[in-house]
Amino acid sequence: MGEQTSFFTQESSEGNRVAVLLPVPFAGPLDYAVPEGWRIPRAGQIVKVPLSGREVCGVVWPVKPEGRLDFKKLKPLTENIDMPPLTASIMKFIDWVAAYTLSPQGMVMKMVLSTPNAFESPPMKSHVVLAGAPPERITAPRKAVLDYMQDKAPQTVKMVAEESGVSDAVVRSLVKAGTLTTIEIASDQSFDAPDHTIKGPKLTDEQQVAVTAICDKVWEGAYQTFLLDGVTGSGKTEVYFEAIAEALKDKKAQVLVMVPEIALTSQWLGRFKERFGVDPIVWHSEIGQAERRRTWRAIIKGEARVAVGARSSLFLPFQKLGLIVVDEEHDASFKQEEGVMYHARDMAVVRARFEGCPIVLASATPSIETLVNAQAGRFEHLKLRERHGGAVMPTIHTIDMRRDGTANAQEWLSPVLITQIKKTIALGEQAILFLNRRGYAPLTLCRTCGHRFECPNCSAWLVEHRHKNQLQCHHCGYMAGMPDNCPECDQSDSLAACGPGVERLAEEAARLFPDARLAVMTSDTMTSPSKTAEMVGRITSGAVDLIIGTQIVTKGYHFPKLTLVGVVDADLGLRGSDMRAAERTWQQLQQVAGRAGREERPGSVFLQTYEPEHPVTASLVSGDGEAFMQAEIEQRERYNMPPFGRLVALILTGENIKEVIAVGRDLSRTAPNRDGMSVFGPAPAPMERIRGKYRYRMLLHAPKDINVQKVVQAWLSANKPPKSVRIKVDVDPQSFM
Repeated sequence: MGEQTSFFTQESSEGNRVAVLLPVPFAGPLDYAVPEGWRIPRAGQIVKVPLSGREVCGVVWPVKPEGRLDFKKLKPLTENIDMPPLTASIMKFIDWVAAYTLSPQGMVMKMVLSTPNAFESPPMKSHVVLAGAPPERITAPRKAVLDYMQDKAPQTVKMVAEESGVSDAVVRSLVKAGTLTTIEIASDQSFDAPDHTIKGPKLTDEQQVAVTAICDKVWEGAYQTFLLDGVTGSGKTEVYFEAIAEALKDKKAQVLVMVPEIALTSQWLGRFKERFGVDPIVWHSEIGQAERRRTWRAIIKGEARVAVGARSSLFLPFQKLGLIVVDEEHDASFKQEEGVMYHARDMAVVRARFEGCPIVLASATPSIETLVNAQAGRFEHLKLRERHGGAVMPTIHTIDMRRDGTANAQEWLSPVLITQIKKTIALGEQAILFLNRRGYAPLTLCRTCGHRFECPNCSAWLVEHRHKNQLQCHHCGYMAGMPDNCPECDQSDSLAACGPGVERLAEEAARLFPDARLAVMTSDTMTSPSKTAEMVGRITSGAVDLIIGTQIVTKGYHFPKLTLVGVVDADLGLRGSDMRAAERTWQQLQQVAGRAGREERPGSVFLQTYEPEHPVTASLVSGDGEAFMQAEIEQRERYNMPPFGRLVALILTGENIKEVIAVGRDLSRTAPNRDGMSVFGPAPAPMERIRGKYRYRMLLHAPKDINVQKVVQAWLSANKPPKSVRIKVDVDPQSFM
């Protein structure tokens, strides 16, 4: 690559230095020398520098170098990367995220410079093109190649051979004869641009009101957060598709669509292609390195117009964001629980503000935090209360398992639900059985001695996966084969599965409905986008009668023939002390209920519950979700819990439990003591041991107007724990495990 002067300003002279932020866990940038004769790189320029015996890429940061080291001791920049610089808006965003989450700036930068091979020249690939006169000897295969290559752009030998119906050797013989010539072309080809002129479906009056409000801000290029609050099946996607089309009218504008689980969005991707004529650019952890390089480079160059991705896509280096969409904004998977602990929805709002573009938060079950912002006028609230195309919301019923439960303790489907499933299948319609528990059984024990199979690394029972004949830990990934005898007492035929998972539920369904075509939808069966697309295609085509699934089935799928939803354990999410348990359970059950009756056939939902009078269940049956959520909001406000107060969690981890407890006690002694502020703990985490390390938690509760980051920084600076104990800070925790 070599030095590129187009990205640089004034001439450098002896003594010039710059600050460079590196993708390593440093609190700030390091100083480097600008080699004599180089132009001083502008802020945002990506450069290569030496670090601890290796070379890494970093970004010239818009701060004054510290200047503490003598210039002669500074290491020099080694290369200017031929790539557009990061924008001022994303650099401000990096600083903001680091300060808010109390993370080193370098760790946030690492999420932006997430693709190191993007800084190298893309590999070249040989292509052939017509260049000379036809050879003296023309055979039928050669003629087929020559006919095909007329007016064709350069193509690989393999492509030409396949399209011409000949062998590679025929194509190569034409290269040798001089009729075709070989040229080298970068393997990273450009992405096709979406066509914003393709018309979408006719909108309802409600949809048109929402479209007008959002598109006005897109046209102005102004920041505004919209809550697009629409019942399941109301056409929220079509609304923000119209906003995307409006944004694409600016030939330089880019759009980011964030979704909870990118691998599960095959239907969404198909709808996008139908609407805009091309596939969107996809970003998630499962794409290969070559595609990551191609995508990252296209985004920083402004060539990628629309990208859809999981939470990490928020840190892609867009040149000009014209719109951000966060679909299913309530989804818990937008929270990053490792490394830099951030909530992608909240950070997306911040990025939109820095970018000066509108952002749409879409959901049928908005989070309390988002609803409160809308009620306070900080977000514009757009409501869609009717299903698109004349479909109606499903009717929801409860099955009181105390009265109408199963007669056998080893059966999980009530007679009422069994009857409803049989009727549905007989009508040629489809049903879902929902149980948010993977595997065959959550616990396996010995009936003789009582031994329970526990993970050796975590405080968790091993889950039986019968189709793999394995026991698995869903926290650390530990796996072991299912033994024939009890490892404690060596008794044979004494191991018993306790409780149901979806595999066990599928086993019962196969016995009860022997003629039904079953499909199991879990993260164990839908392990890739292609497998997901295959499964969704089978269900959509009517090749499946009964679907048994975990929370994956709640992710926005549209199955035209699906009219019945059965929830096997509707109370499952209500157990525990998480303040969000009721909210999340209501959201999850409302989402899975929304799969039923999305077209002309009406839908029904049956909730198997031991507590039908619970406010969550009662609100689902009555259809008054707004009253339920308002009651939850009022309860949060009464106790100054988020979003009316602030929480910061400290998670202490280490291999020696005594050291972890000692650090917790030290922190407790120096805990901040201010009006309205409370510190709880240290206490063992509900999941006390994960991956061989013990975990204790502390929780700071503060009024909303307190700068909790400043308080926590001062608190931690007064303590120096041993290196064997790690303290993780989680501002605005979502999980308390």
